[in-house]
Parts: sequence; C-alpha cells; structure tokens
Amino acid sequence: MSKSLKRVRAALEAAGVTPEIKETQGSRTAADAAAAVGCDIDQIVKSIVFRGDVSGRAILFLTAGGNQVDPDKASVLAGEPLGKADAALVRAQTGFAIGGVSPVGHLTPIRCFMDARLSDFDTIWAAAGTPNHVFPVNPTFLKDISKAQVSDFKQ
Repeated sequence: MSKSLKRVRAALEAAGVTPEIKETQGSRTAADAAAAVGCDIDQIVKSIVFRGDVSGRAILFLTAGGNQVDPDKASVLAGEPLGKADAALVRAQTGFAIGGVSPVGHLTPIRCFMDARLSDFDTIWAAAGTPNHVFPVNPTFLKDISKAQVSDFKQ
C-alpha cells in the first residue's frame, strides 16, 4: 500500500470512519471513475488544485465530476488571482501526485472549497491518494473533515 493511500486511510480512521477504499483501473477521468464504481458522473469528486498568485499556496476546489471550475469565480473566493499549480507545489503541500489528490490526508493544511452540487447526493466518491483508488463518503461528512467552504465556483 502506498504512503499516500495509507495517509488517506489514517485520516478517515482518525475522523471515525472505517474506510471502504476501492481500487479502480483507468479512473483518471471523472467519467472513467463513475463507470468503475457505477455512479453518476456528478458523484465523482474532482480535486482541482490552483496556486494562489499572491500567497504561492495551493488552494483546493472539490467539484462534481461533470462540472468545470470557473477560474474567475474561484479567484474571487480565494481572495487572490489564481494560476496553475504545478506538480511540485501539489506534491509539496498535499503529499499527493496530480491525478490522485484526496480531499483528506494532506501533508499541510490547505484551503478548500466544495461545489454545492456534491451535496445533492447521499454518497459521493473521492480520490484516496492515488489515481486508481477512491472512497465513498457522505458529502456533509466530507465538507466537515476537509474543512471545505461550500461555494459556487462552477462554469
């Protein structure tokens, strides 16, 4: 088991959840992940990481699989212009590789915003620290453990 996957499992267990992490194959896209677990595309949590142009910090946006993040709306929420987060920043702050960024288990705290669309479901699926592992979670619980602010930032 990878260090990233272990960190996500530990974060979920520390929050009082017995994780049900599922291995998938080829789930790099939301559509692929939805097909792999048998759910609606919007039940897949996409973890989109931007870099704050002023702070230099990574900022995480959790969005429904069928939605896209509007960079202008995201910048307003973040309170600073946002740019592309490179792989080095994502790895340094979250501990995850791009494609496997989990909403929980980061190496350092991260500001997090969550798409309200995710709250329309009883269960959503998020990355478990690798591109091929996901876990089911209640959206309210995910919001609480990720300390996300539910916001409108979709296109």
